[in-house]
Amino acid sequence: MKFSLCMIVKNESAVLRACLDSLKEIMDEIIIVDTGSTDDTKKIAAEYTPYLYDFEWNNDFAAARNFAFSKATGDYIYSADADEVVDQENQDKLKALKRAMLPEVEIVQMIYVTEQINHPTENFARDLRPKLFKRLRAFTWIEPIHETVNLNPVIFDSDIEIHHCPQGNHSSRDFGVFEHIIADKGVLSDRLMGMYLRELYKAGTEEELRRAEGFFEGALSNKRAEGKTLLCRQIIAVLLKIYRLVDDPVRMLKVSLSEEATIPSAEMCMELGYFFMKKEDFEEAAEWFHRAGYDCESDIDVASSGTSALMALALCFRKLAKSPKIKALPQREYEVEHRRLMEKATEYEQLARDWKPVEPKLIKEE
Repeated sequence: MKFSLCMIVKNESAVLRACLDSLKEIMDEIIIVDTGSTDDTKKIAAEYTPYLYDFEWNNDFAAARNFAFSKATGDYIYSADADEVVDQENQDKLKALKRAMLPEVEIVQMIYVTEQINHPTENFARDLRPKLFKRLRAFTWIEPIHETVNLNPVIFDSDIEIHHCPQGNHSSRDFGVFEHIIADKGVLSDRLMGMYLRELYKAGTEEELRRAEGFFEGALSNKRAEGKTLLCRQIIAVLLKIYRLVDDPVRMLKVSLSEEATIPSAEMCMELGYFFMKKEDFEEAAEWFHRAGYDCESDIDVASSGTSALMALALCFRKLAKSPKIKALPQREYEVEHRRLMEKATEYEQLARDWKPVEPKLIKEE
């Protein structure tokens, strides 16, 4: 089988060489599409391939990838980003897959490995993603009567690991694309809306969140009419964060009373906790953080029912230990209560350090 590597790049000179060095011995052709680099990206790419193309950026990653795929001639197309590296062990696995590839396989999924500290918008460090695609797909008819074309691809879940090493946070770039789509079409697909909500909640600045406020207020009504409960709950969490940041308790109360918030998510509880913390009501804040960590499930950010909630609890107990209410106690009572609160803070800090999300099961059992 021939493998074609297809990439879209822009200003990737810091990482491109490592990516291409890890793949050049496996790929039969390398196709690189540049979307407007101003650094040495194209110069580095030219060292590895003559198939270097320019594509005028139009806020559409899919269009750029389709253009790259259109230049491929191999049996399979391997899609990579410049900040990915395949180590020697997984290069060997990919070579073995290439030798043993069954022609009926149409998509190969691989394990995408990202250090969480480098990728604030992802919930898990390991994620199964489609990486290798059959370039030409043969369609066949199925069913002996009322026949139809088989549209379900044959997917193989491999154990090959791709190491993702992002340089900085790309969320602001992504927000610009989301905003362009909204301005152009007025809507997002449910899939893109879910991604936009997660990235905004986890990595959006106050300005970026506020720019999305009107869109999500309208989307909440629309998704409620469509019966999309999970999306409604995610939108409510993001709106709560926006209203908290602009200190609007009336709208916080209004959206908190929504039908979809009857059983709150961990994110909703976190936002209410942060609101009361800002008001220096640390006892009430601790109640909401405890609910987030122990009584609720996350809808957007898995850490909201784990590390984030536990660290917020620890901060609340440290603040309570220094509060005027505690300092006003008689000396002996003060010492006992202060020590108890500081011990609770230390306990929650340790729980936060020890907490790990339950990673989704990646490889299907035969």
